[in-house]
Amino acid sequence: MPAEELPRLGFGTVGITDPSTVETALEIGYRHIDTAQWYENEAIVGEGIEQSSIPREAVTVATKVLPENLGASDVRRTTEESLDRLGLDAVDLLYVHWPTNAYDPEETLGAFDDLYTDGKIRGVGLSNFTPALLDEAREILDAPMLATQVEMHPLLHQEELVEYVQQADMYLVAYSPLAQGAVFDEPVLQDIAASHGVSVAQVSLAWLFSKDNVAAIPKASGDHIPDNYDALTLELTEDDLRRIDDIEREVRTVDPAEEEKVDSTPWAE
Repeated sequence: MPAEELPRLGFGTVGITDPSTVETALEIGYRHIDTAQWYENEAIVGEGIEQSSIPREAVTVATKVLPENLGASDVRRTTEESLDRLGLDAVDLLYVHWPTNAYDPEETLGAFDDLYTDGKIRGVGLSNFTPALLDEAREILDAPMLATQVEMHPLLHQEELVEYVQQADMYLVAYSPLAQGAVFDEPVLQDIAASHGVSVAQVSLAWLFSKDNVAAIPKASGDHIPDNYDALTLELTEDDLRRIDDIEREVRTVDPAEEEKVDSTPWAE
């Protein structure tokens, strides 16, 4: 799967407990489903994919390896377990969820290369990596590195990483693209949404999609699933984009310095 084929809008599944939610997202038009060992719902996600009428080959499926499972043998064993839970022969993207705990660049990424050679994964993703760690990984990996996943939204612009992925011909996949709800209180976004007659969520996602090589994986349920999908057709003006780019307020919902967060529970998307 070449990087240019990664669907710009994905469906984040942290906290999803009903396979029909995934099925609904696929039927609406989502073609990028993101889960993780951490979320303990890979079986539910796989069931939703199976229940939908969308062919498997039309869907980009991503999962992530827990930080404590990043030793070589654990990578291989737990990825096989993830595939079994998902009911799939391979995933399109396998991420290192966080470069901590058992992460060793040579050992971990060597195991990812083995999985790629064996046809178990179609590309590598690296979540919560700095540019320096991405450089290191690119030197080690033989498998295609397709994406890095970090928090990004109108209140956290990630300019350095956006420039990085554009130059490296890969994608930045934005988790928490609505800042866990903080975007809804931003007056600039409220004003732009009102001017277009759309939701603040759509404005926030459309701003992300205006950036080359940026995708997003909002979590949603109910009416929010189609509302987020409609962001793909929302065209913001140059003035809209400039105003969002000029927002000075910064909100980070996941602090990489708080390692206890990495070691205990997943975060909302």
